[in-house]
Amino acid sequence: MSRRGWNVILTIRNARGADLYAANDDETIVHPIQSKALSKRSDVPLGSSIGSLRSPWWVITMNAHADEPECYVLSLDEVTTLAVENIKEGKSSFWLPFKSFTRPEFKNAWHRLE
Repeated sequence: MSRRGWNVILTIRNARGADLYAANDDETIVHPIQSKALSKRSDVPLGSSIGSLRSPWWVITMNAHADEPECYVLSLDEVTTLAVENIKEGKSSFWLPFKSFTRPEFKNAWHRLE
């Protein structure tokens, strides 16, 4: 994000909610962001309660260790709408399927944060 002109501050100690905060240069825009970095093709685990997700923006990075990683920018509403529930032995877990978040409209869609 810093390569795209954002000032980024990381949260510490596995804080609940956002993993980072991004601000433009004049601080007129500040976004709390949940970040997920994936080294390979994978669904994104969201936990046992979709209602506990907080951050209004999500950035999912594929091939995070590559020279040119792929980033997908989604709103919280999109994450919750696209999430699927898996019930096993009476317990729920939610996932964001790979095919859902890798849609073209989300790929490198940094303009959505402006």
